[in-house]
Amino acid sequence: MVVVKAKPGESAERLISRFRKRVIQSGLLLELRERERHKTGSERRKEKLYRVRYLRELDKKRVI
Repeated sequence: MVVVKAKPGESAERLISRFRKRVIQSGLLLELRERERHKTGSERRKEKLYRVRYLRELDKKRVI
């Protein structure tokens, strides 16, 4: 749970932007998107495989 307390003299827009930043940093949005739909074990394995392949490709491109 993300809690943001207003500082003295802080505008509502600034408070909302600090809240959004904390939510993104905490990873709540990513977790929510992952939980929106039930995934089978095979789907999770495929995603993991794609992620590993993608990271390997990135590493290859960085070396060059």
